[in-house]
Amino acid sequence: MPPALAYAMVFVGVIGHATSEFFAVLSGVQGAEVSVWRYLIGAAGLLLVALMRPATRDLWTPLKAEWRLLVPLSLIGVSLSYLAFHWALDFATIVQVGTMVTTVPIFVGLTNMVVNRMPIGGAKILTGVAAVAGVALLLTDGYLSRLAGDTDSLFGVLLALGCAALGSIYAVLVKPLINTYGALRITTVSMSIGSLGLWIIVGIFWGIWVDPLTLSDKPLIAAWSLLILGIWNTTITQLVWFGGLAAVPDITRGSYLFFLKPVITTALALAILAQPITWVQVAAIVVICGSVLLEFIWPWMAARQARTRP
Repeated sequence: MPPALAYAMVFVGVIGHATSEFFAVLSGVQGAEVSVWRYLIGAAGLLLVALMRPATRDLWTPLKAEWRLLVPLSLIGVSLSYLAFHWALDFATIVQVGTMVTTVPIFVGLTNMVVNRMPIGGAKILTGVAAVAGVALLLTDGYLSRLAGDTDSLFGVLLALGCAALGSIYAVLVKPLINTYGALRITTVSMSIGSLGLWIIVGIFWGIWVDPLTLSDKPLIAAWSLLILGIWNTTITQLVWFGGLAAVPDITRGSYLFFLKPVITTALALAILAQPITWVQVAAIVVICGSVLLEFIWPWMAARQARTRP
């Protein structure tokens, strides 16, 4: 896959992630239960797409060959990661959860360094710190108290941080499998295992055994929100996000596009809801976009400097 296409896929995945909180809240389904609905529907969508294409129908081969890695990875990167994400919204605000989850590129870089011995250069550290600061500034509009919250929200913040860490570990470790068997097959198998794990975990610990056949019994806005959350924010988003990350030349650099998630959310709020934007938010958007742009043009700048060096 050409690098430009891979980065474009990652960007589409970021757009999908940027709208997930909206439909999760709009559905009216709380915490752990919404994560089960989301991934049952999302996994079903992936299964349908995979089985429709002759080249991707064979889901048994990768599962049989790689189940020792796929099963724990799916439980960690899908079941536990997204359970933590949706559960965090029960304790912390969207601002707090959104800020913590955007640390994904930092954890991807750290995991890539440990697993693949890929060093984190000074440019990545600088742009990463600047982007995180910009995200915090954007989401809090400059008010530290909105980010800090109270002591009751600490658990939610830690859950969101855990979501970012677990999801990043999954993204790095699953890359070789995607490169071998293809993004659609591995994502489908992984999501299916992860959704089953979520269904069992929530059923045992929350006493909520989600019945997919009862979707039509829910209010119209809730049913449509769950369908969009499952198909767009999960089936399509997860496929292009993980498929793109597996194909980009530098997974750490590719994951930096995730910093644009709150920028996209803010732009949608401005365009669709006509919400006003402050100068603090404008400054934060400039910092975030500048950090991402600098990270992407850094190799070109370094190469140019090396050519001009005597």
